[in-house]
Amino acid sequence: MKKTYKIDVDCANCANKMETAARATEGVKNATVNFMTLKMSVEFEDGYTPDTVMPSVLRNCKKIESDCEIFF
Repeated sequence: MKKTYKIDVDCANCANKMETAARATEGVKNATVNFMTLKMSVEFEDGYTPDTVMPSVLRNCKKIESDCEIFF
């Protein structure tokens, strides 16, 4: 399953770090962040749901950029 989320991030470097943090989250098969459109696409591994994975993705991203937001 793949979903796209609106994000709020201040710079392209931070967006890249958020992408890396999202990819390292358990249950995430792949993640891409587009700074220009302020969107994050997340593909989930089989057996995982967005409702259970996205809070962890947000937590991991906030470790990198404390004022970032993911709207889900």
